Amino acid sequence: MTAKINTVVFPVAGLGTRFLPATKAVPKEMLPVVDKPLIQWAVEEAAAAGCTRFVFVTAPEKGAIMKHFSPAPHYSDTLKARGKTQELELLKAGLPENAELIEVHQDQPLGLGHAIWCAREAVGQAPFAVILPDDMVQHSVGCLSQMVSAHARLGGNLVAVENVPADQTHRYGVLDPAGEADGLIEIKALIEKPAPAEAPSTLAIIGRYIFDSEIMNTLSRAIAAEETGAGGEFQITDAMSQLIGQVPLHGLRFQGTRYDCGNRDGFLEANVAFSLAQAQESGNKSLQSKLRRLLD
Repeated sequence: MTAKINTVVFPVAGLGTRFLPATKAVPKEMLPVVDKPLIQWAVEEAAAAGCTRFVFVTAPEKGAIMKHFSPAPHYSDTLKARGKTQELELLKAGLPENAELIEVHQDQPLGLGHAIWCAREAVGQAPFAVILPDDMVQHSVGCLSQMVSAHARLGGNLVAVENVPADQTHRYGVLDPAGEADGLIEIKALIEKPAPAEAPSTLAIIGRYIFDSEIMNTLSRAIAAEETGAGGEFQITDAMSQLIGQVPLHGLRFQGTRYDCGNRDGFLEANVAFSLAQAQESGNKSLQSKLRRLLD
């Protein structure tokens, strides 16, 4: 039986330049999808999957993220005095009662592998999850919950994957698959951001991972030796590739619809889709009709 996934890492130190000028003062992860910031949606997905330790890899100028998840006495005291119990519950920002929050800083933008490596002391020797808040997945069962169930059977390293348009492979880590059964794909190789003509498939990794703790040792060796990959950065796909044959590596075709909130179109689509889901839940037919027209 594999170890339970208690810890999740959120690499959130990036500048969010594609959303300037909004992100000049507000971290991209604090931009709202409907009524909650991106990072809270990610935290709630992790909490639903059983995580209780939340590690935020941030930058000094992004203090608003940790502040969002910190106590707010000026709000809570006023709400308590006014008997607003529902609003008090919202102040928890999606965190479970037993949540442990840890903040570490990434001092330089040296790639996703480097960002994950910055959390090595917080992670320790246990398997852990990684969520990139830019990728939102809409489904009745969270993407990470689906992965945790699969990982309990498989162990090793596990990534969430989906097919992308062939002309977009240069934006992703792409799988060279060895075989597939019941939505689980055995991976024989990974290529980071290949040109369409060089891509072994259109199966791409999206922003959900579960890692064996050995990934940190592999990253440590690469960083010590300054072995960078695509873009001159320390790529997590390179570290996973080095462990093939030592640590099992699978891809999971998750159920649900992914929205890439790292770009404006995906961000707007996510707002409409999640607004529609809330309108359906509340029975607001007028709003449902308006939102469906936007989706059409």
